[in-house]
Amino acid sequence: MKERPSTAAYRAARDQLIELSATREGPRTPFSFPDVGPVFNWAHDWFDPIARGNPRPGLVIVGEDGTRRARTFDELATRSDQVASWLRDRGVRAGDPILMMLGNQVALWETMLGAMKLGAVLVPTTTALGPSELSDRVERSKARFVVCAPPDAPKFDGVAGDYGRISVGRAPGWQDLEEAYALEVTTVEHPESGVHDPLLLYFTSGTTSRPKLVEHTQTSYPVGHLSTMYWLGTRPGDVHCNISSPGWAKHAWSCFFGPWAAEATVLVLDYARFDPDALLTHLREERATTFCAPPTVWRMLIKSDLSGGPGTLRELVAAGEPLNPEVIAQVRQKWGLTIRDGYGQTETTCSVGNPPGAALEPGSMGRPLPGVPVVLVDLTTGAPVQGAGEGEICLDLAAQPVSLMAGYLGDRDDGLGGSYYHSGDVARRDEDGYLTFVGRTDDVFKSSDYKISPFEIESVLIEHPAVAEAAVVPAPDEVRLSVPKAYLALAPGAEASRETALDILRFARARLAPYQRVRRIEFFELPKTISGKIRRVELRAREESRPPRAGEWREEDFPELRS
Repeated sequence: MKERPSTAAYRAARDQLIELSATREGPRTPFSFPDVGPVFNWAHDWFDPIARGNPRPGLVIVGEDGTRRARTFDELATRSDQVASWLRDRGVRAGDPILMMLGNQVALWETMLGAMKLGAVLVPTTTALGPSELSDRVERSKARFVVCAPPDAPKFDGVAGDYGRISVGRAPGWQDLEEAYALEVTTVEHPESGVHDPLLLYFTSGTTSRPKLVEHTQTSYPVGHLSTMYWLGTRPGDVHCNISSPGWAKHAWSCFFGPWAAEATVLVLDYARFDPDALLTHLREERATTFCAPPTVWRMLIKSDLSGGPGTLRELVAAGEPLNPEVIAQVRQKWGLTIRDGYGQTETTCSVGNPPGAALEPGSMGRPLPGVPVVLVDLTTGAPVQGAGEGEICLDLAAQPVSLMAGYLGDRDDGLGGSYYHSGDVARRDEDGYLTFVGRTDDVFKSSDYKISPFEIESVLIEHPAVAEAAVVPAPDEVRLSVPKAYLALAPGAEASRETALDILRFARARLAPYQRVRRIEFFELPKTISGKIRRVELRAREESRPPRAGEWREEDFPELRS
């Protein structure tokens, strides 16, 4: 069968980026995201053409109990046809929002593909939510159907709304999606989805405010994630493992669009609790070639036994939060491989990164990826920063960035009304164009008239063997207005004692400039979003409202530090 023009255009752009990744060279000619025409549906126009008749594994899920579930590309194409037919018979139509609350189970991928084939709108949702949060999501997304596993079905008993209830397995009062796999296999007609039609609705993790509802189109993620594929370094035949939870955008980045754009196997480790030793074992047994994990996972891995080597791993990447230089150095020392940092948001695909083979600057998250119009905008003047300098990471809307969301659903203040999309993140650019993360616009603060980047201080603190995680916020001070205070989560075996506090303060003093000096520390369980990101907004509020000195160590408490 002759390829559709949209498929051919997607393949040509994909192949150009894979060649750049394999040769480890930068773009010799400017890269542009492909023009897939007015009609595009990724499941029909990309996944099915690469999957039909393809016997290679498309998905492998290894469970905590050692069970292994695998589907070939061809099986995924066929079974998603069955799911699409079954959903259509139950009334799912193009444009219908489907709230999906599934864990790392095969049905998640098959249902996503099946719903996409109908032109439905996917609303991925984490299984960690309770009834009140689900009520908000059902209402705001206007969900017409809900898909979940039987154990989660009772959470919807008090969730109002006129929506169909579908479970993957039997649940009282719910329709069983597993009936789909008994259907006679028939192909599903292309829904003729317009390139600007909605495909995905993602709730942000809400680190500073109420989660926003991000709308992505039939192209912004499916086509835009070619940049993510390039950054990951995945190629045809690779086995790509990503550590992230379903329901968040990063799962779509590296467990769906990124690897399948490259025709790589998606490897998923379905663990209720992170186990670094089991992770390393399965990466070697499954012969993973590319691996992506958030900095939190990397920080735990370097405290485990890496002496067994990287196995068949070729590419290591990190995203979700800034990656500390110490982590990169330790993995390079033990494995001889370099973790490459990358940057993006729920609202975008990977926008900035260190691609395979690129020279790395310590602490830098890389340079703008091919085709992504990244600019820095001065926080004071609103003008683009030319050359080296510091500013807010933005996308130039005049360039019509393919990899950017359509907007925030139900929110007029979507940041798309001016010349730039504003990310809310601040970065510093050097003379060679490398960007280094400074912080959120609302995280950076001043102390004694010096600007303080919490990330720079945190990167030093986690080098101390007693520190597992750190979050730096301003603490009110009568003399300096505010001073850097570090909230610290201790590593296993470390004690929250005066001796530990003193040792950490000494350690930080020896490695930070005087104006960056940590003046106070507190051992504390860091508040996080359900996606695992630290909520510094809660810590800042705590500092503004709490009694002074309660539960913290201050540098003036230690005569040993006076000099």
